[in-house]
Amino acid sequence: MASGALPLGPLELAIASALVFVAGLVSVLLGLHIERRLAIAAARTVVQLLLVGYVLVWVFRADTPWLVLAALGLMTVAAARAAVRRSGRSYRGAYLDAFITLLAVGVITTGAVTQVVIGVDPWYQPQYVIPLLGMVFGNSLTGISLSLDHLLETLDERREQIEMALALGATSWEAARAPLREAVRRGMIPIINAMTVAGIVSLPGMMTGQILAGSDPMRAVAYQIVVMFMLAAATALGCMMTTLWVHRRLFSERHQLLIERIERAKKA
Repeated sequence: MASGALPLGPLELAIASALVFVAGLVSVLLGLHIERRLAIAAARTVVQLLLVGYVLVWVFRADTPWLVLAALGLMTVAAARAAVRRSGRSYRGAYLDAFITLLAVGVITTGAVTQVVIGVDPWYQPQYVIPLLGMVFGNSLTGISLSLDHLLETLDERREQIEMALALGATSWEAARAPLREAVRRGMIPIINAMTVAGIVSLPGMMTGQILAGSDPMRAVAYQIVVMFMLAAATALGCMMTTLWVHRRLFSERHQLLIERIERAKKA
């Protein structure tokens, strides 16, 4: 078995870029008019990943907890911004709520895996901490954005029903319980689908990367199982915290629905 993945240089990456042209050609032939967006996305992918690669090389060589914590902060800010901007609706304070949620979820789940399951020493070893945090944030922000969008949309569209329930004596929690529960369920769907087809329809990213790097397949499987369970917990916690934040922000202490606080999210 090879000791590592085969190296890829500029020529190989240039050849691989031809695959993007296939997607662009499909857009042109079908009149989708997304070829410009596709080209921009491809260019951003290359630039962003190259920058991240150089930064990670520097962080790995420095091997200091302060750089890992700085990376954690930047990743959390970016993830919170992406989570809120993906939702069609928002509210004042949504970015802060998403930041706190992602930070808590990232620390809890990644800390549990690195310190309890794997036993990383020292705790800030970037080889483990940064990739795992990236996976947690990537999956959690998807769940958070789905939960946020569905819950705010439901509260907006079912305003009269909820206000009638409140007028009849229901508490804010009783009136909003069904939308809150459904929002968490919606946010959990992607990770549940991923877990359902893992190993049958697709080989998850971490497992694929380890196999390409020459790792024993069973060791890669073991790590991927841990990662999938970590992502499920992170997504569930993120969705639950998001719905609780929305409930806190949009209902007053007198059990009134503050519908005016819902606003259309600004798209990038």
